[in-house]
Amino acid sequence: MIGTLLPAAVAVADARGPLPGEALLPEEEQLVARAVEKRRSEFTTVRTCARIALAELGVGPVPLLSGPKREPLWPAGIVGSLTHCDGYRAAAVARDTDLASLGIDAEPHAALPDGILPRVSLPEERAHLRGLPAGVHWDRLLFSAKESVYKTWFPLAREWLGFEDARLEFRPGPDPARGEFVATLLVEGMPPVAGRTVDTFHGRYAVGGGLLATAIALPA
Repeated sequence: MIGTLLPAAVAVADARGPLPGEALLPEEEQLVARAVEKRRSEFTTVRTCARIALAELGVGPVPLLSGPKREPLWPAGIVGSLTHCDGYRAAAVARDTDLASLGIDAEPHAALPDGILPRVSLPEERAHLRGLPAGVHWDRLLFSAKESVYKTWFPLAREWLGFEDARLEFRPGPDPARGEFVATLLVEGMPPVAGRTVDTFHGRYAVGGGLLATAIALPA
């Protein structure tokens, strides 16, 4: 599903569960040495997805380690993003000559638990959600879109971005299950991208098969 939200320059691999022959490289084993089985399984599948996607770009198998904020450390010349939730794992990668940054997220298509929406949204966003068409759990979609915003922001700014630091607006298509969103950044700190100031991210979303997905591809 995420592949339909991204431009042709992005290689995507996803899975609904463990992949045949999936395995971690030795350098990755230490990252989940003490993890519970569920965490280890998700980690292994999403790393395998990443290697499948990288192979589409001609990049051979490499360890995909994590930085100090648990961000994936991509090979030189590559930008990418990972996501996993119950029943779904995905990786998306592109060359940094095509995209400056990339963010993806997937979530179950279900309402957020009680009390979470006020913690992850602005008052004007909650008002915006109330005016959107029925049939989509917009609260969970907002959470997912903000996750994609953060994953796009962090590799460029290398700084934290809180839920309150971006304001989202959804733009549903004729079928509300697919559409676009715009995230306006409310903080400074994004370095210029190709000589231009970036203060908004433009993304796409889709809902189907019990899941929802969001994606942002920031041009280089």
